[in-house]
Amino acid sequence: MTKSRPLNIFLAILGFLVLLLVAIVVFILTFDWNRAKPYINSKVSESIGREFAIDGNLGVHFKWREPNETGWRHYVPRPQIDAADVHIANPGWTKTGPQLVRVGRISAGIHLLPLLHKEAHITDLAVEQLAVAAERRADGSNTWTFKDNGPSQWDVNIDRVQLNEGTVRYVDGGIKLDLDAKAETISGPEAGPYGLRFVVGGSYRDAKIVGGGKLGNVLSLENEHINFPVQANATAGKNKLSLEGVLTDPRALAGIDLKMSLAGATMADLYPLTGVLLPETPPYATKGRLVGKRAGDKPDAGWRWSYREFTGTVGGSDLQGTLEYTPRNTRPLLTGAVESRQLRLEDLGPTIGADSAEDKAARGRKNVQPKDKALPVEQFNTEKWDALDADVKFTGKKLVRTHDIPINDVSTHIKMQDKVLTLIPLNFSMAGGQITSHIRLDGREKNIDAQMRLAARHLKIRQLFPKLESMQASVGEVNADAALLGKGNSVSTMLATSNGELGATVSEGTVSKFILEAAGLNVANLVFVKLFGDKQVQLNCGAGDFVVERGNAQIRRFVVDTDEAVINVMGSVNLASEQLDLDVTPQTKGARIITLRTPLYAKGTFTNPKVGPHAGPLALKGGAAVALASVVNPLAALLPLINVSKVEPVNCAAALADATRTRNLAQSPSAARNVQAKKPVPDAQNVTPVPSKK
Repeated sequence: MTKSRPLNIFLAILGFLVLLLVAIVVFILTFDWNRAKPYINSKVSESIGREFAIDGNLGVHFKWREPNETGWRHYVPRPQIDAADVHIANPGWTKTGPQLVRVGRISAGIHLLPLLHKEAHITDLAVEQLAVAAERRADGSNTWTFKDNGPSQWDVNIDRVQLNEGTVRYVDGGIKLDLDAKAETISGPEAGPYGLRFVVGGSYRDAKIVGGGKLGNVLSLENEHINFPVQANATAGKNKLSLEGVLTDPRALAGIDLKMSLAGATMADLYPLTGVLLPETPPYATKGRLVGKRAGDKPDAGWRWSYREFTGTVGGSDLQGTLEYTPRNTRPLLTGAVESRQLRLEDLGPTIGADSAEDKAARGRKNVQPKDKALPVEQFNTEKWDALDADVKFTGKKLVRTHDIPINDVSTHIKMQDKVLTLIPLNFSMAGGQITSHIRLDGREKNIDAQMRLAARHLKIRQLFPKLESMQASVGEVNADAALLGKGNSVSTMLATSNGELGATVSEGTVSKFILEAAGLNVANLVFVKLFGDKQVQLNCGAGDFVVERGNAQIRRFVVDTDEAVINVMGSVNLASEQLDLDVTPQTKGARIITLRTPLYAKGTFTNPKVGPHAGPLALKGGAAVALASVVNPLAALLPLINVSKVEPVNCAAALADATRTRNLAQSPSAARNVQAKKPVPDAQNVTPVPSKK
């Protein structure tokens, strides 16, 4: 008798719980839940600080034996909540519409027991006729941030989401985006792995957006290995985007793996969408895999993106490689490696503003280059240089130029760190020789501090002009060095303010109008035609040495030794005004009959150079000839035209050795401040060592 009392008590309690459960079920099934709508609407509105309302029918019923569940849960009934015409209001300042979210019908199945420990476990969430109207202002405020009530004490887990037709309106003042989207359900063979078809319209920075695509309509969030299919394409102005792939682990959206193709007028247009700072380029097109993964476990963790194994073209150049974008506390970091089998030099022009007016027009850019300026005046925009840091290696097999000088094996290490851009080193092979350079652009101040050092070694003359048959016997080489400091936001202003040194030597070659024309050396072409006419001239050696101070390149030494003459050049080249002020003095080797060879000048601008003989010496020769012809004898008129002087040849070995030593002693562009201590060599045949530039 005593032993049965606990059992009886247990059975009584169990019976009471069963009766209570039955009573609850009966209450849920028979209660008119519409009577609770005012209370629910009031409590939710108070919680989010925004109007919430269920204007349609609210009902609850039970569902049994969910097919997507196993174990004991499969046999436990759970309430299914159905609500019609549900909406959440927008704040008053938005122009997208009065409602942030409006749902024609929403249905949710929920487990009861987890509610006891403040967990809302929703098994199925079905949404029909969804309408969203959201907006973000330029200051970052938005319509979907509700009243801050501190961290929620409830956890919400959703197993499955089923979407139906709906509309979305999104306005973003930060990137000037106004987007409308409409989705509808699809089924049958055309659906494939998708369940929704959508179309997109609107504008981005005043450019019209048109697009569409497909999505899965059932989003399973139970398993982290479930993939949600996505396919989309859109055009915004001249930019075209196509995506196809999956979202992995949609519950936490931990991964994205999409095939992406992208094309447009210039890569610089991608900055507002991606946050990745890219230079101005010609039209581009690229394909690859866009892979995204969360950088951490926290909900606000950033995303690490990689664009893998992409291929593409920029203008007439090809590109391939992998880039990775990593979020950081200070600035995000772009890393990777890019290769090119063929890179056109003209495709790099937009990065420094050296592209043509036609190319700018094709990209929708205004041409700012004056017709009378040869150096690019296009401004670098350093305001966005702190958008990210970069560490990217680039290699190019072949660099194609408009001239016939081949450039191969380009390699550089591009780094952007705290608004300081470096290309160290920037190397390439050219004409059998090597070009090595270091470039540093510091954009931390209003005007860029620019530094450049360049060394050209063992450039073969015959390879510089491969199509000229007369050059193929030449064994000469060209060596050159440059070291410059400048300040400004364009190539033109950097050179106009520059200080530094330039130097070059040439040994054993030939020079003609055709050679100089092929190289694009218009001023040199005019000078040599004036001196020698249009013919081949044997060049024994040449040595040039400039010092640059505040944009003015002053000649310290410039001598050319040919079979016919020794030529000295004096004067300066002003990089600020793009003006030439050169005197060219030839001295003939041996006697010459009927020669009017006289000192020349090279003046004018880079775009309109003017070369001619100095009027004084030429007039003296001509006047003397006329006077002798009229006073003495007509044959006497030839005497002023006979050159009987003889200049000694330049000691080329000594001149080249001295020039090389001078260049090697140049430690930095600061040597330009010593310009007053440097005296130009008065006579080419008396070349003397130049003092050290230290």
